[in-house]
Amino acid sequence: MAEYATPTTCGVDHVGLSVRDLESSRRFFCDCLGWRVVGERPEYPAAFVSDSQLIVTLWRVEAPDQAVAFDRRTNVGLHHLALAVADRAGLDALYERVASWPGVVVEFAPELSGKGPKIHFIVREPSGIRIEFVFDPRVERRPPG
Repeated sequence: MAEYATPTTCGVDHVGLSVRDLESSRRFFCDCLGWRVVGERPEYPAAFVSDSQLIVTLWRVEAPDQAVAFDRRTNVGLHHLALAVADRAGLDALYERVASWPGVVVEFAPELSGKGPKIHFIVREPSGIRIEFVFDPRVERRPPG
């Protein structure tokens, strides 16, 4: 059995997502989730958004009208992005906001993850990226602000 090496990394710097509609995805992250734009590359085009803990790069695909939707059961790639929420009330309030956001498709409403105690829900944001929102009472997290 191989020995385990000391990790050479120290967390996630950013996550890059290819999106069909850059503006709709940017509005979802910023206007719906309350993130902010921390950078842009109009020539790519890309927007860099952050919740002050994580940066997500939104890269618009080259030919949005020819883009193929990701199928989590057959494609290799990002299955989903999971974002933590500080408490159950915040998770429920976020679900109400996200579920009614234009272009969002709800996969399922807040429910136990497995046998719990974690509670989660999953949606597809306007460009089709699967996003899971999670409250885990075993993990202490600070609410934003």
